[in-house]
Amino acid sequence: MDWFHTFASSGLSLFAFFFASLIGVLVLCALVFFVIDITQTKDSVRRNYPVLGRFRKLFSTLGEFFRQYFFAMDREEMPFNRAERDWIQHVSKHGSETTPFGSTRRLTQGTVIFANGMFPKLADEHTHHSPKLIGATAKHPYQPKSFFNISAMSYGSLSKPAIQALSQGAALGECWLNTGEGGVSPYHREGGCDIIYQLGTAKFGARNPDSSLNAEKLKTICENPNIKMIELKLSQGAKPGKGGILPAAKVTAEIAAIRGIPQGQSAISPNRHIEASNPAELLDLIAHIREISGRPTGIKLVVGNQIPLLAFIAEIKKRGPESAPDFITLDGGDGGTGAAPMPLIDNMGLTIRESLPATVDALIKAGLRERIRIIATGKLITPAEVAWAFCAGADFVSSARGFMFALGCIQAMKCNQNTCPTGITTHNKRLQRGLNPENKSIRVKNFVETMRHDVSMIAHSCGVDHPNQLTRNHALIVQTGAPSKPFSEIYPDVKMP
Repeated sequence: MDWFHTFASSGLSLFAFFFASLIGVLVLCALVFFVIDITQTKDSVRRNYPVLGRFRKLFSTLGEFFRQYFFAMDREEMPFNRAERDWIQHVSKHGSETTPFGSTRRLTQGTVIFANGMFPKLADEHTHHSPKLIGATAKHPYQPKSFFNISAMSYGSLSKPAIQALSQGAALGECWLNTGEGGVSPYHREGGCDIIYQLGTAKFGARNPDSSLNAEKLKTICENPNIKMIELKLSQGAKPGKGGILPAAKVTAEIAAIRGIPQGQSAISPNRHIEASNPAELLDLIAHIREISGRPTGIKLVVGNQIPLLAFIAEIKKRGPESAPDFITLDGGDGGTGAAPMPLIDNMGLTIRESLPATVDALIKAGLRERIRIIATGKLITPAEVAWAFCAGADFVSSARGFMFALGCIQAMKCNQNTCPTGITTHNKRLQRGLNPENKSIRVKNFVETMRHDVSMIAHSCGVDHPNQLTRNHALIVQTGAPSKPFSEIYPDVKMP
């Protein structure tokens, strides 16, 4: 057994050598960091507490992840809590399913609950109700198949496989896909779904160098029959009054070619369309785009002060209903994006809870409600939130971040850093490998179908056939220390003039 003792002895000696070497390296590193920290002048914590001060940044960075997995309750995270994310991820994999034991939702001030009917219809008593036609007077009116659809997400903000999955999933789920302001990419068209081409203030894909509209480019794009509508974006929820932002790291050669911009430079869109500085010019631009494209044309905006919106409606009344946009997409001031300044993302624009009923009422008062369809978007990712939007007066609801969760988003909050761990908002090929479009497209399909099923289930429980038949009397708003109020008491139904 001498060989064993010799081997063990040499092994222990080798281990002791490596252990001592490791300790020596650590001590040397600590001394180096001590000298660096105590002599630098940019970080006061590290200067006063050399080496130890470095752990503050480490723990602050890790705290975000520890809170998500270990400490935050299911319904207290922002901007979306674990219960919401888990529900979407579950139904995206398995479709609509039941939940055991009872609700964990807190009925606090402002919570929406629904007024179930005393005698709801039986399953075979419901009549079929198609979503509303958009742009009846346009050359190519659009008849959507779904009341719930995919909101604006551009190729550039999202990765190639993410857009491919959304396009294929939208075709399978028979809903529309909004391109976002980054132009119509080959990957939006790949699945053969209905496409809403969003024209942001920079007119990506159909622009002149000064961000004005290039009519010939727009006409060429609209030769594709899958382009069903044109959405002229005035503003979005995460940064109202500020143009879109795509960091330079995401402006690849392909994205630059699709958008018509220089490669490797941040794409900063103008704060407004250069052709439209007042309501009259905006209506002229809408009419021009509708004439060129032959498609229903509408606007997307975040409502702040209602006076400009009322001035826009007054200009429509002056010209006549035919001059109106075919639809208005309303985004909430708490909307999301890949990159936005914090002062805007936190503090600018009305939420959809206020802007939607107010805008619907303004259109009713003007006699334009039937002329203009309303699409609601902005953090509406659960069946209850979508059903509330229909109660408030929406004709359609669309979601962006809901579908990001369906793709596998874990809310890592790295959208603007090109380091998204799920491959959704990054152009890093290694990270994109984790997102398989064929697999994720099924999850997109499951999510949209589950949403339609569950929102319709709420409508049926309220005693109506379809979500478009929900009214403000079907929604109840919880009050603190008082009985819940019908939504119709907070925003009384407005009669047509």
